[in-house]
Amino acid sequence: MIQTESVKPISNALMEEVGMTWHTDSDGTPYIMNEIIAVTQAEAEAYYTAANELYEMYVQAAQHVIDNELFLELDIPFNLVSQIKRSWEQDELHLYGRFDLAGGIDGLPIKLIEFNADTPTSLFETAVVQWALLKANGMDEESQFNNVYEAIQKNFQRLLTGNDAPENFANYYQYQNILFSSIGGLPEDERTTRFLQQMASDAGFQTDYCYMNEAAFSDEGVFNQSNTRFDYWFKLYPWEDIALQTDGITGLLEDISRNQACILLNPAYTLLFQSKGIMKVLYELFPNSPYLLETRTQPLQGKKQVAKTMFGREGANTTILDAAGRIIKSLGGEYDNYRKVYQEFAEFPQDREGRSYQAGVFYAWEGCGLGFRRGWEILDDMSKFVSHRIV
Repeated sequence: MIQTESVKPISNALMEEVGMTWHTDSDGTPYIMNEIIAVTQAEAEAYYTAANELYEMYVQAAQHVIDNELFLELDIPFNLVSQIKRSWEQDELHLYGRFDLAGGIDGLPIKLIEFNADTPTSLFETAVVQWALLKANGMDEESQFNNVYEAIQKNFQRLLTGNDAPENFANYYQYQNILFSSIGGLPEDERTTRFLQQMASDAGFQTDYCYMNEAAFSDEGVFNQSNTRFDYWFKLYPWEDIALQTDGITGLLEDISRNQACILLNPAYTLLFQSKGIMKVLYELFPNSPYLLETRTQPLQGKKQVAKTMFGREGANTTILDAAGRIIKSLGGEYDNYRKVYQEFAEFPQDREGRSYQAGVFYAWEGCGLGFRRGWEILDDMSKFVSHRIV
């Protein structure tokens, strides 16, 4: 049974001062809980190890998909396949992602739920807000599994330096720039993107931000409103949604990729990781992994399970089925056009009220930060963020 420690909350005014305006959900309840989960050092290290080992398995699974042309099985749009292959062959850097995991605390084993590899959010609250919550309550702010900022900043440096980040960056970054974009009218996406822009600036890059509809594209590259061409473009916008656009952007990004006129972040191959279909491939390749749940594209026989669409977010179009195939809980959504996977049900740590806690472990070259989401049977867009500290 999970027991959290109540602490003094950070005021909404202070959160707004640092740019976090999505602190209150649509029903008027706080999104950031004034509670902290106690995590042991051993549990934190286990999350770190799990993220690192899972990522290596994802790399092997993606290679298997590419080698065997299994894109259709993962619902990968056909108009992105060549770009996925090219970004993989060129070993373009995966900037950051977030593993969603069941277990890891309260004696439950760590199990992979999915990998938010392309456009993961909850970055700002993991890297900054939960650290600030400890500080505001007079606790040791270093007592967290949380070096997200430093890890992603170092990954920005690796865009130019490869595996190593040298101490003197001036010669590397003098002429390098990155454009950051997100959709207008989505404060969380914009703050997350501007937060990443800050990390890149601290790493030594020249940076700029514009909304997605303000960016311009040609086979010569990506440009901002001032017609400045950028070496890199980070977009907090899903690749699978780009594939559905009818304005020609998919073809332009293909030309840009082919001409190496701009490097796109996160790279197109992260769509392989993002597809829940790859969890079937993972289970086939690594059936004895302690982190993996049985996952198929057909309903499992005689097991409690969760049906999910290949692409989808915030619990939409998710159904929990009992061992006889009867629906226990189901959420609707806008992703029913995608095929489904069926994943063995995993036990989540729960509190006295029966609410479930899901760990989110960020990955940037290695596991780099932990936070928790709290919700009911299916974690949806009303789930709460819960901080942690190492005891």
